[in-house]
Amino acid sequence: MSIICGLPLLECIYCLACARWAWNRCLHTAGHDSVTWGLATAEEFEPVPRLCRYILAVYEDNIRHPLWEPPGGYGINPDWLILRKTYKDTRGRAPSYILYLDHEHSDIVLAIRGLNLAKESDYQVLLDNQLGKRKFDGGYVHNGLLKAAGWVLDAECEVLKELVEEHPNYTLTFAGHSLGSGVAAMLALVVVQHQDKLGNIDRSRIRCYAIAPARCMSLNLAVRYADVINSVVLQASYFLPPSMLGLDDFLPRTATPLEDIFKSLFCLPCLLCLRCMKDTCIPEEKMLKDPRRLYAPGRLYHIVERKPFRCGRFPPVVKTAVPVDGRFEHIVLSCNATSDHAIIWIERESQRAMDLMLEKDGIMVEIPAKQRMERQETLTKEHKQEYKAALQRAVSLSVPHAYSPPSEYGTFDESEDIEKYNSCKLSSESSVGSSGKSKGKVSWNELIERLFDRDESGHMVLKKSHTDDW
Repeated sequence: MSIICGLPLLECIYCLACARWAWNRCLHTAGHDSVTWGLATAEEFEPVPRLCRYILAVYEDNIRHPLWEPPGGYGINPDWLILRKTYKDTRGRAPSYILYLDHEHSDIVLAIRGLNLAKESDYQVLLDNQLGKRKFDGGYVHNGLLKAAGWVLDAECEVLKELVEEHPNYTLTFAGHSLGSGVAAMLALVVVQHQDKLGNIDRSRIRCYAIAPARCMSLNLAVRYADVINSVVLQASYFLPPSMLGLDDFLPRTATPLEDIFKSLFCLPCLLCLRCMKDTCIPEEKMLKDPRRLYAPGRLYHIVERKPFRCGRFPPVVKTAVPVDGRFEHIVLSCNATSDHAIIWIERESQRAMDLMLEKDGIMVEIPAKQRMERQETLTKEHKQEYKAALQRAVSLSVPHAYSPPSEYGTFDESEDIEKYNSCKLSSESSVGSSGKSKGKVSWNELIERLFDRDESGHMVLKKSHTDDW
C-alpha cells in the first residue's frame, strides 16, 4: 500500500501509534492510580511494617541468633515462635514459613517468605497454572498457589485449630511476600470457606496481608474478599531524562501470567514492554469483562514516595481504597521495578510512613483508650461502607459473577441463597463424612475440590465434576 500511494502510510501509522503510547507512558506516573484514594490511618496501617519484619524473620536459620535483622530487630519473642518450616520440611510443595503466637498484639500469625530464585520448586508452583484453569467460589484463582495453600493447611490445620480455640480473642493473620503473598491470599480464601474446620472461627477474625502481591484471583473475588485480604504495594516515580520512568513494583501491575514471566525470565524487560504496549490498546471495559483475568487481591494500600518531575525521595504517603476499575492496570516502566518489590525496602518505607502517621496524629499511647476505641469503630464502619460500594460498583461495571449482597459480609446476593448455601454445605459435609469413613481423614485439597461454584446469576451450586487432580 505504501508503494502504491507513494507514501509510507503503514510506517507513519506505526510511528504515530508508538508516539501516542510513549506519550501516555510518560504522562502516567505511579501516583496516578491512587490519586483519588483516601489516606490510610495509623490504626489500620499499623500491622504492615510489623508483619514485614515477621516475613523477614522467615529467612533466618536461627531466630535467637539473627544475622540479617533490620534496625530495631524483628520484634519477635523466640519463646512465642510455635514452629518454623523450611523447604526441606515442605518438600517444595510450599515456600518456607513460620507460625508465631503474638501475645503482644493478640494475633496468630502465619508468615510466608517470598520467591526463592534458587529453588526449582518455587518455579513449579508459579508455572502450575493456565488462564482459566482453576475455578473457585464463582471466580478464578491461580492453581499452583491454591495447591500450595492446601498443603500448608493439611500440615498445620490441627495446630491452627488448637491455637484459635485456646485464644478466642486473637485474630488469625496470614501474611506473605511475593510468591508467599499469593499463598497467603489463597489460605484466607479457603479458611473463610471452611471456618468450621478451624473451630468455627468468625470471618471478622481472619485477616490476610499480601505484601507486593501477585495477581492470583479474578476481579469478583478480589473485591468480594476485600474485607479479609489487604494488599500492600510500594510504588513511586521519578524524573529520569529523557522520559519519565516509574519506580514501581511490577508484579501487581502486569497482567502477564506468572508462568509466562518466569518462562521468559531472561528477556523480562522485553516481555513487559510488549505487554505494556498490548494492554494500552485494549479498552479497560474489555479487561473487566474477562472473568479469567487475575488481579491483586482485596483492599489496596499504595505507598507513594515520589512526585512527578522531581528528583529525590519524599516522605511516603499511604493511600487506600477498594478499587474496581483502575486497579493497577497500567504498567509504569522503570529501571528499578524489581527493587521496589523487595521486602527489605517495603519494610523500611512502610515503617517510615507509619512513623509519619504517628507523628502527625500524636503519639498513640497518649490517646485515651475510649477515644482510640471510638476511632477504631469509625474506621471499621467506613471500611464496610467502602467495601459495599465496591461491590455495587462491580455490578454496575458488569464484572462477571459480581453481585451486591445485602448481607453483612457480602457473600450472598439474596436471602434465599443463604438457605441454599446451608443445605448445599450440609450435603457436602455429609458426603465428606461418608467418604471419610472409608478413606480416613479428609485433606484440605479434597475440601477445596468440594467447594461450591456459582452460576451466571450468582447463585451457589455444588460442583458437578472435578477435572483437576491434586
